[in-house]
Amino acid sequence: MEPIFYVMAILGCGDASASCTEARTEPARYQSVAQCRAALPQALARNTDLEYPTIAANCRASGERLVKASVQTPQG
Repeated sequence: MEPIFYVMAILGCGDASASCTEARTEPARYQSVAQCRAALPQALARNTDLEYPTIAANCRASGERLVKASVQTPQG
């Protein structure tokens, strides 16, 4: 059985956080979802170059699809 680790997806969203699309994945791996969520603000700050009205981030187990946006920051 492979160990479970978490990755962070950076999402680009339309107005009012509608129609979010995974724009990129952060290269870091986290041992727990709590560690991943603690790193969300710094990751969002590194990804403000995306051309979307809203940038969001999501922590998920490696290999899983997106489950829920955790933090959102308007671009500007």
